[in-house]
Amino acid sequence: MASPWTMSGATLASERHDPDERLSMNILVDGTEGGDATILLAHGAGAPMDSASLNAIAKALAAENLRIVRFEFGYMAARRSGQRKPPPRAETLEPEYLAAVDALAAQGPLIIGGKSMGGRVASMIADALYERQKIAGLLCLGYPFHPPGKPTQLRTRHLIGIKTPTLICQGTRDEFGTRDEVATYGLSDRIEMLWLEDGDHDLKPRKTVSGYSTADHLRTVAKTVSAWARRIAR
Repeated sequence: MASPWTMSGATLASERHDPDERLSMNILVDGTEGGDATILLAHGAGAPMDSASLNAIAKALAAENLRIVRFEFGYMAARRSGQRKPPPRAETLEPEYLAAVDALAAQGPLIIGGKSMGGRVASMIADALYERQKIAGLLCLGYPFHPPGKPTQLRTRHLIGIKTPTLICQGTRDEFGTRDEVATYGLSDRIEMLWLEDGDHDLKPRKTVSGYSTADHLRTVAKTVSAWARRIAR
C-alpha cells in the first residue's frame, strides 16, 4: 500500500550544485525496503505523481518485490496549492532530479526513471550517475521521443550513446514515438525496448483491436521490469 511521507531538510551535496541547497519534497512509496531494487520515478509533464496511470504502474511493480518511490518536481507540487505553473524545459529539471537521488540515499541497487518527461529528465542525468556507481539502470515509461505530430523534432541525441543499462516500455501506437519510428533512430545497444501491442502513451491498448487489456500490459511491464532489474543489479 502506498504511504505518503515527506522527505525534508535533506542536504544536497553535488559538484553540480550549491552544497547548501536544501530539498523538501512529498513522496509516495510502494513496496518495502529490502526488495530487489529501488526505482525512483518522476511524473510526466502534465500529470502528478499520483495520477491513475502512475498509481497503477507503481502498485504493479511493487508486487514484484520492487520498492517504488515517486516524487514531484517543484512546478507540479506548486499546483497542489493552486499555483498554475506550466512545465519548464526538461533540462532545467535536472538539478531537482539529482537532488531527489541524493536525498533518497537509497540502500541497495537504485534505478531512476519516470513517466514520459520524467523519464526523459532521468535519461539526461543517467550516465553521470552510472559512471559514479550511483545507479544501476534507467527505466522509461512511455519515452517522449518527439512531440506529438512533430516526428522530426527528436529528443534522442543523448540516447544514441547512452551507457547506462536502460529499459524503455513503449506502446506501439504512442504518439510520442511509435515502434516503426523508433526502429529508425539508431539507439544505443544499452537500451532494451519492451513494446506493448497497441499501447498508447499511457501504455493502454484498445482491447477490441489488440485483444489485450490495460491489466494485461501492466502485468507484462511489471514482470519484465522485475527480471531486468534483477539482472542489472547483480
